[in-house]
Amino acid sequence: MAKPLGPTGEFFRRRDEWRKHPMLSNQMRHALPGLGLGIAAFCVFLVGEQIYSQISSPTLSSHHHQKQHA
Repeated sequence: MAKPLGPTGEFFRRRDEWRKHPMLSNQMRHALPGLGLGIAAFCVFLVGEQIYSQISSPTLSSHHHQKQHA
C-alpha cells in the first residue's frame, strides 16, 4: 500500500492535476478521430488507381503495329 500523503503531498497532487487534463495530453487520435482511417482509405485509393491505370492503358507495342491510312 502507498504511504498516506501528508499535507505537503496532498498540496502538490492537487497542484499537478491540470497536467493530466485530456486537452493537454498528447493524444492526437482524440483530437482528429478519423484521420488514420482517412489516410488508410486514401492510400488504398492511390494504389488502386495505379493498378487500374496500368491495366487499362494501351501497351507501347500496340502503338507500333497500328498503321494510319489517309
